[in-house]
Amino acid sequence: QVQLVESGGGLVQPGGSLRLSCAASGRIFSINNMAWYRQAPGKQRELVAIIASAGTTNYSDTVKGRFTISRDNTKRTVYLQMNSLKPEDTAVYYCYAEIKNYFNTGLNDYWGQGTQVTVSS
Repeated sequence: QVQLVESGGGLVQPGGSLRLSCAASGRIFSINNMAWYRQAPGKQRELVAIIASAGTTNYSDTVKGRFTISRDNTKRTVYLQMNSLKPEDTAVYYCYAEIKNYFNTGLNDYWGQGTQVTVSS
């Protein structure tokens, strides 16, 4: 059993900051890529940022320079530091992880439940 539990969402004013956290728990052998996606009302889910197990990162152009993804492999946690938030950042943010369980030969996809981020004055 593997779960991704997200926290840190909430209401913030434009220009403010939030930090999202996503902790993986369960019988985990290793975690490959971890990522943050978001989905705004009426829009497709989009990749925000992704980080590989060794720390390589990639960002959506819409958040580059404002958001930072990081991970703590000991804590099995991925973070998304969001600065200079804009109203268009309002969305449900979803954590994603590629996880190998014990005795599995391949990776499995897991998703968090989503956490609401609202940027409004």
